[in-house]
Amino acid sequence: MAILVTGGAGYIGSHTARLLRELGRDVVVLDSLERGYKDAVGDIDLVVGDIADARLVGKTCRKYDVDSVIHFAAYKAVGESVSDPLRYYQNNVAGSIALVEALLEHDVKQIVFSSSAAVYGTPDASPVNEDAPLRPQSPYAQTKADIEKFLESCDVLGMRSVSLRYFNAAGAHDSGDMGEDWSATENLVPVVMKVLFGAQRELDVFGDDYPTPDGTCVRDYVHVSDLADAHVKALDYLASGGASLVCNVGTGQGTSVRQLISVAESVAGRALPHRVAPRRAGDPAAVYADPTLMRAVRGWRATRDLREIIASAYRWHERHPDGYER
Repeated sequence: MAILVTGGAGYIGSHTARLLRELGRDVVVLDSLERGYKDAVGDIDLVVGDIADARLVGKTCRKYDVDSVIHFAAYKAVGESVSDPLRYYQNNVAGSIALVEALLEHDVKQIVFSSSAAVYGTPDASPVNEDAPLRPQSPYAQTKADIEKFLESCDVLGMRSVSLRYFNAAGAHDSGDMGEDWSATENLVPVVMKVLFGAQRELDVFGDDYPTPDGTCVRDYVHVSDLADAHVKALDYLASGGASLVCNVGTGQGTSVRQLISVAESVAGRALPHRVAPRRAGDPAAVYADPTLMRAVRGWRATRDLREIIASAYRWHERHPDGYER
């Protein structure tokens, strides 16, 4: 029996597939390679194709005797989703529906879904628990909320699911040979790395007058390897007969932009050029997780702190200044 990892050539998907392999699980990756990297998959079996291709999904399920799925495959750029919402709904929502339909036809009824804390939008308060209102503020975030709801409705068809709403994924594999390609992301940590390694002149700090201890935005940064572990634990929960649920995945601690800059400067041993820029519309002052449910259900907790996140990202970019080769 094998685990199918859709989007397993992407950032979090590749780390999860690697961990599954390290744990001795049978794994197969399905990825279009439109935004993933073959090098990130390593020697794990890779099927190149689209999750909406029912024939390909069925063939893969039969060939590898797939019994469960971790579903990462999706577009995830907020700005792009605003300018091209049709592309996001077709790929993220319609693609996921087609995938689930093909899985059900082959009696695959356990799926872990890569969701996002973006479904909360601007929460009323932090830490944020799973009962907080969902207020998606972009088409990207709305697609995540829509797929969560769709999977919930599929309970009646026997499909059990865990949707993981994770906060800010960051860092790189301990080996230094897997990480986040900064050419394909606008997340803070890879942008910090761009500046440290000279690919960008300076970092824009968007606002320093928020109601936070140092005036800059506060977020919850969780190491990508801890996230990979959360997906494995969610899969094991379903394998043990667990009912469908939604869980936050985060550290439960907030880190400000200035705090992150300070740690990055300490790791690099040099100053990080930065300037204060105007606030971005819609940026909440502070968003960090209440991960109590994930701890209670599967005993999961983040094991790596912010310094380990920054140090691992620094090591990856130092060894791979051009990221993965396409």
